[in-house]
Amino acid sequence: MSTSTDTLALDIGVGGMTCASCVMRVERALKKVPGVQDATVNLATESARVHFAPSAEMEARMRRAVRDAGYEPRTQAQADAMEDASPWAGFLPVAIGLLLCAPLVLPMLGDLLGRHWMLPAWQQFVLATPVQFILGARFYKAGWHALRVGAGNMDLLVALGTSAGWGLSVWLWWTASDGAMAHLYFEGSAVVVTMVLLGKWLEARAKRQTTAAIRALHALRPDVAHLIGPDGEVDVPVAEVLVGDRLVVRPGERLPLDGRLLEGTSQVDESMLTGEPLPVVKERDAALTGGSINGDGRIVMQVSATGTDTVLSHIIRLVEDAQAAKAPIQRLVDQVAAVFVPVVLGIALLTLLGWWLSGQSFELALIRSVAVLVIACPCALGLATPAAIMAGTGVAAKYGILIKDVQALELAHKVGVVAFDKTGTLTVGQPRLVQLIPAVGLDEPAALRMAASLQSASEHPLGRAVLAVARQRGLAFPEPVDVQAVPGRGNQGQVDGRLYLMGSLRWMQELTLDLGPLAAEAHIQQGQGATVSVLAERTADGLRACALLAFADEPKPQARQALAALRARGLSVVMISGDNQGAAEAMALRLGLRPDAGEVMAEVLPADKAARVQALRKAPGVGQPARVVAMVGDGVNDAPALAAADVGMAMGSGTDVAMHAAGITLMRGDPMLVAAALEISARTVAKIRQNLFWAFAYNVAGIPLAALGYLNPVVAGAAMALSSVSVMGNALLLKRWRPAKSDAS
Repeated sequence: MSTSTDTLALDIGVGGMTCASCVMRVERALKKVPGVQDATVNLATESARVHFAPSAEMEARMRRAVRDAGYEPRTQAQADAMEDASPWAGFLPVAIGLLLCAPLVLPMLGDLLGRHWMLPAWQQFVLATPVQFILGARFYKAGWHALRVGAGNMDLLVALGTSAGWGLSVWLWWTASDGAMAHLYFEGSAVVVTMVLLGKWLEARAKRQTTAAIRALHALRPDVAHLIGPDGEVDVPVAEVLVGDRLVVRPGERLPLDGRLLEGTSQVDESMLTGEPLPVVKERDAALTGGSINGDGRIVMQVSATGTDTVLSHIIRLVEDAQAAKAPIQRLVDQVAAVFVPVVLGIALLTLLGWWLSGQSFELALIRSVAVLVIACPCALGLATPAAIMAGTGVAAKYGILIKDVQALELAHKVGVVAFDKTGTLTVGQPRLVQLIPAVGLDEPAALRMAASLQSASEHPLGRAVLAVARQRGLAFPEPVDVQAVPGRGNQGQVDGRLYLMGSLRWMQELTLDLGPLAAEAHIQQGQGATVSVLAERTADGLRACALLAFADEPKPQARQALAALRARGLSVVMISGDNQGAAEAMALRLGLRPDAGEVMAEVLPADKAARVQALRKAPGVGQPARVVAMVGDGVNDAPALAAADVGMAMGSGTDVAMHAAGITLMRGDPMLVAAALEISARTVAKIRQNLFWAFAYNVAGIPLAALGYLNPVVAGAAMALSSVSVMGNALLLKRWRPAKSDAS
């Protein structure tokens, strides 16, 4: 159960649903419960997500409403047991039906070979009746519940159709003259029931495959953790671990929870989180994610998140939300299904009356009416959309693309413009020292040594960049003394008994420092997009410039290729940056963007990013439709723009705020995943359309054929079962999708 400020959301398993009409009935029943604000039922996951105002006994009332509507409210344990069932679970009734039908069908095949193996009527009755009323009892039960509430569903169609065939056969048997061999239809009714049962079993088996992504994520959670307690190392259930506890993780084990590395070094396989197959080196203070696999080193970690607060729980929740949600296109399907069954019942009645009144026998008229009832079952219609969404979101999660908003999934394939935040999205987001220019009379190693010493006491990103270069070159530097940070400007302190300052050009200008020959170089570096700092010494004669340091962000290795891949799809790309125009354009050129073509928006304040995204929607020409815009970002300041875009994509390496504002989260900081997300959207929507086409086409073509007498009930039953299985099978083809590999990966 999840919560918000004024509502609760609960997922309830619902058993016994067979078609889109069932979905409508359960939704209607739940929405009638006082306090329920919204209810969304998913046929493929056999679950209902209900939003309701907090109140006592609400869960019990909702479960009672599901049961009163004729369906079975399932507990989480029952749902898990069904998901974990073997591939052959539930096949026994189908097997019994096939065994009982075989003696009824074989004589029909014998007739084709000139053999007369027809069983006596009483034997046909004995074989067909258990199939009709014992194996087919589920259809009568569900159909009766539908009639009680004045609705119709697939089960009602099957129950009416097969009962009519069975009843006609009994009547013909009892009214036949002595010694005459009446033409009976026991085998037709029995085979239809068995074929429908077989189709439902195949559907259930396919559904278990579509939920494999969530089950695989749940399986990543270890049951036991090695806790370091007062008496040493002890094994405890993961559910008992608290934030701040220290855990031992042995080589090859999964990390039980999120935390940071305290002792040891190792390589950790985070492919479950990022989709990246290569292990990541982890050293002291590195962040660790529960569910990832420890390499060959024994490590000690401190827990930072437990339960639903872990990254893995967040991923599972996003995937579950996406699979349980209802796509906008599905709402149209539900509206059609609501009137579909009554219309079919009317067509079946007209078929019966039409053939009978035209002079045909009542027997023939009834058989053709039964065929209409059987072939019109809308189960494929109800599965078309949710099956494709489940398969698409599941395979996307496998490769690090988490889709939490089904509307974003359905809309992403229409994107015409992709806007990128610069820092942390297209660039590494960590400044690097690209140039150190010493003043006259000072060599570069000496200037770097002083700068590194002063910055060794700083946590500023620019300070860390200086230290990284100094350590890379193997320079030794002394400890600074009396270091003081000057907020927004830089810091100062003593190195080797001399007072040094290091900070921004603006600070140095405020201190009236004369840069001398370094001033021209500072102007050049700024024009190239670099951030410039100055190292200065305070002497008896005043400030003296010692060195100029230029810092620049680096493009991500995959960024240029990712932008090219989006252009190849015919999309427009734009970079939005808060940097000055020169810095933004310099980075844009390195990324392969064209500033002269309007692909760079510079000096954009965080509060203005959403407005810029809105502006990108404007059509490029008069009379053309507005463009669909996707925004890709990673920071807190990107959240408004992500929410304002038609499709928001957040880098998983960024902030939680950005990920909550976006409909799609890219768990790996690889810009290539943007094109992959758009591709899986296009593939999923294509599958939805294919499924809906075949489901509608099947009914539109099948019903007239049955009414005109071209399909008998047995063929109609087989075709109906095949339609549902084909829809599920077509959706499962999405599991073969693989994202394009970047050259850098």
